[in-house]
Amino acid sequence: MNLNRLISDLTRKVANRLLNWGIRRMNAPKPGERRTPQQRGREKAMREVVKRACQAARITRRM
Repeated sequence: MNLNRLISDLTRKVANRLLNWGIRRMNAPKPGERRTPQQRGREKAMREVVKRACQAARITRRM
């Protein structure tokens, strides 16, 4: 593995983690804020979507 590939892999991993962190932080409820039933339902649906996406990623990695 050459140095160029190593640097690009590391930068891609760091960028993905920062992007995921920012998205989670942006969508997180603010401290002391009450959630409506619609928000709770949306959060539950999003957790299901993330779960399915992780399963799909796991399956495709095995192939």
